[in-house]
Amino acid sequence: MTDETSKAPEAEKDDPIAKMILQLLEQREATQNLDPNEVARTFAAGRAKRNDPPDLWRKYLPAVRQQALHLARQGRLSILRKGKVADPNAPIKGLIRLSQPRTAEDTNS
Repeated sequence: MTDETSKAPEAEKDDPIAKMILQLLEQREATQNLDPNEVARTFAAGRAKRNDPPDLWRKYLPAVRQQALHLARQGRLSILRKGKVADPNAPIKGLIRLSQPRTAEDTNS
């Protein structure tokens, strides 16, 4: 079984927010990272109705952070805190960025 076929079922059962995170990361260069707010705004824009408030995206931010942690624990992305890879199994507070999978050594150079 190849890597592509082993990841396909995993990708199929991903949450819609997780799929959006991975899609937005794929659209970027490997060195660029992603703001979770951008993911929440993009996700909300696709679901907004005419009477929804402009800050509807804030409703999705906790789900974006939760899915980012889930994906980081699977090794499918890295969470950056102050420019360094954060441990997804430890509590992460404050501003974060999302990136393609990296190691701690990648952020030290």
